[in-house]
Amino acid sequence: MYVAIAGASGYTGAELLRILSRYKDVEINQITSRQYAGRTLKDVFPVFTKSKYENLIFREDLDFSLSDIYFLCLPHEASLELAKQLYNNGKTVIDLSAAYRIKKAEVYKDYYGFDHNYPDLLERAVYGLPEIYRDKIKTAKIVANPGCYPTSVLLGLYPLIRNKLLNQDNPIIVNALSGISGAGRHLKEDFMYPESYSNVYAYNITKHRHTPEMEDVIENISGKKISIRFTPHIIPVSRGMLSTINVFLKISKKDLKDLYYETYKNERFIRLQERPSRIKEVIGTNFCDIYVDYDEKNNIAVITSAIDNLSKGASSQAVQNLNLVLNKPENYCLEDLPLFP
Repeated sequence: MYVAIAGASGYTGAELLRILSRYKDVEINQITSRQYAGRTLKDVFPVFTKSKYENLIFREDLDFSLSDIYFLCLPHEASLELAKQLYNNGKTVIDLSAAYRIKKAEVYKDYYGFDHNYPDLLERAVYGLPEIYRDKIKTAKIVANPGCYPTSVLLGLYPLIRNKLLNQDNPIIVNALSGISGAGRHLKEDFMYPESYSNVYAYNITKHRHTPEMEDVIENISGKKISIRFTPHIIPVSRGMLSTINVFLKISKKDLKDLYYETYKNERFIRLQERPSRIKEVIGTNFCDIYVDYDEKNNIAVITSAIDNLSKGASSQAVQNLNLVLNKPENYCLEDLPLFP
């Protein structure tokens, strides 16, 4: 089985290469980068020296005839068109952009700045969160790998969504913290070392593009239009993500905890913790660490959810989806424990 990675010179592409270097049943035979075309992987990323793919050469464009499965680590509009072309050529696509995540085509113009011209393909694409859409992913030709914030938040909420316990009268309040790598591998003043070191700040406070993605999935599962009051923050770490989720809910603390343990008892990559989640304990892994508690004074369920934004929030989750597509054990090549301390 031959695999291509488009946009392999970004953080998510490099993370995919790291994980798939151990994957015995596939061979990466194409990696693309307009910026580094013609150069070897080890030349661009010395960290891959003496790896299986150290001499693989970056191409400028994909060849649709060479590979079976295509990972797209590209800007949204580029993935929109490329996924359509690959689908028409009978290829399987795992798209790490947002181009096919949200079922409502009209949302893209407002939040992403482009018109989504393929609503029929949007309906066929499967949202790639395995803990929720596992069976559909297995037969999908386009898997829309979730965003990092939505992965953390939706896994933190899923037991409540599935059991229709969310209340339409009150918004879900989410405060989320992300490492700087979530902004991608490009120069931007806010993410330069002198600007970001020892600094924490919120951004896109009233209109973050991941908000409609989360609301769309909640509505698709529960049938309810639930509003999310989402505030993302940048923290001065390279990678990692922590979401604190507040849900107005009347339930006992015991019933709340029992609900989460019952929902996730067979999920390999969900770890329910007995103290609030910490990003240090998930770095470099496909785990999502969840902690649940209940504020009896205010009738609020409080959930913390920690992931690595480049792993479970992007590339290792994409490999988890690959495992489902290939009918392999879901944890194949994804059993890493975090480095600690």
